[in-house]
Amino acid sequence: MFLAWNEIMKNKLRFTLITGVLLLVAYLVFFLSGLATGLKNLNREAVDNWKADAIVLTEESDKSLYQSSLTLDQEKDIKAVETAILGQMSAIANNGKKKTNVSLFGIRKDEFLMPSIKEGDAFDGENEVVADVSLKEDGFAVGDELSISSTDRKLKIVGFMDASRFNASPVLYMDLDTLNQVKYGEAVEANKDRINAIVIRGQETANSVSDDSLEVIETETFIKNLPGYTEQNLTLTFMIYFLFIISSVIVAIFLYVLTVQKISMFGVMKAQGISSFYLSRSVIAQTFLLAFVGVAIGLVLTLVTGAFLPAAVPVSFDIPTMLLYGGVLVIVAIAGAVFSVMTIVRIDPLKAIGG
Repeated sequence: MFLAWNEIMKNKLRFTLITGVLLLVAYLVFFLSGLATGLKNLNREAVDNWKADAIVLTEESDKSLYQSSLTLDQEKDIKAVETAILGQMSAIANNGKKKTNVSLFGIRKDEFLMPSIKEGDAFDGENEVVADVSLKEDGFAVGDELSISSTDRKLKIVGFMDASRFNASPVLYMDLDTLNQVKYGEAVEANKDRINAIVIRGQETANSVSDDSLEVIETETFIKNLPGYTEQNLTLTFMIYFLFIISSVIVAIFLYVLTVQKISMFGVMKAQGISSFYLSRSVIAQTFLLAFVGVAIGLVLTLVTGAFLPAAVPVSFDIPTMLLYGGVLVIVAIAGAVFSVMTIVRIDPLKAIGG
């Protein structure tokens, strides 16, 4: 460690450049990690808030809430400690100043899907809705009347709940009758008992339904089948993994070049009796110091950047995940130093000095 630190102090610019490159790679990895977490939350917040064990959809829906359609009567075929009905549709909401895509959820007020109210009141009748708090940040307010695409019916925001988005759209909760009036219009009487899903708690999912036309889907499986969810996560995850490889290669190239430049010096040191193990350990220690400092600064910069990002940027930093990625970056940097270690081990003192 003494030799490693001394060399860093004598060649500050050279090693600052290496640390700077590692810092930038770490910064990008941490930011992509936050983006991946944020985008995950955009898709699954509402479902996570249910704290449900499974969702019952029709067999032919292919695990899609949008394609599922069942009736209230089918709830009796569900064997679970708790059940809750759910109707859903997507629309565009407009308060006269702003418009945005929303997901409308129709529920029963006395069931566990009812969200906790953060501001205002719970819905208590027709045409009243509780909105995701992100809409408040976008300029919507309690008391706003919303025009909904595809219908002349107006909905009134009576309260806001904690973050609750589904498939990247803010959620509006309302009673099932209101949803069906918005969804079916003049045909509401013929469809008033239609719902999209039954959400269940407290039962092993394998034998929860006696109706062969229904399928019980565990919550995590349901989330993974949301449109674009898995593909999006895999894309960002592969980008992070490739950055690990790039980091290792960059460190390997830098340290190898530095090692080649110092072959004669290493030869003299080995001729003086200093072992290859000691020199290799010095290179590993040097790499660890550079990687640790670069990753630590990158982590701090990422958190500082996150504090100044607008709410519209879907970034959410998960500290345990970031620390894990930081540890991996340090490890792959050390792995990149292996080529330099192998070069040091193969140095012949006589040839190195003679060269």
